[in-house]
Amino acid sequence: MTEQSAWTRMTQEDPDHSRAYVQRFRDLAAQGMDIVGEARLVDAMLPRGSRVLDAGCGPGRVGGWLAEVGHEVVGVDVDPVLIAAAEEDHPGPRWLVADLAELDLPAAGVPEPFDVIVSAGNVMAFLAPSTRCAVLRRLRAHVAPGGRAAIGFGAGRGYAFDEFLADAREAGWAPDLLLSTWDLRPFTPDSEFLVAILRPA
Repeated sequence: MTEQSAWTRMTQEDPDHSRAYVQRFRDLAAQGMDIVGEARLVDAMLPRGSRVLDAGCGPGRVGGWLAEVGHEVVGVDVDPVLIAAAEEDHPGPRWLVADLAELDLPAAGVPEPFDVIVSAGNVMAFLAPSTRCAVLRRLRAHVAPGGRAAIGFGAGRGYAFDEFLADAREAGWAPDLLLSTWDLRPFTPDSEFLVAILRPA
């Protein structure tokens, strides 16, 4: 049994938290707001028809868009409310309820590795500290040779960027490119956000 994530604790303390989160992004989309910037970066990394794992997919805004433009997407999230919203709003990809720290997609009938793993929406910052390395190792186990990961989260959330990069190296990843935004601005020591493009070491 793994330590509960911050997200799981929040949903237990506030049963409406997940539904409110889903509605917020539905409202932003209805207002015409750009909510797929992360997906555009990932799309630029791939030829059409690539396999994408959306790790911590939430209600599917990233993976859903990537499927629409021609990629084969599997999305995983620990929250069944978010997975239900992904299935409703973005039919097509395979959406699964699972704990990233125990991720074993071949056991769920998804044997093929992925060309890219994307983890947006501050997923890494929501992880329980004791599971961080385990999650990074499980993601590493699901990436294809030559594949990469795109992982983004903000500062001030209890997971220092240097600590994350050290954990990633321990889990078998090496940094290809560090950015401060999903629109390709360079990472600096003062950056308030990290987008790490990682490759298998």
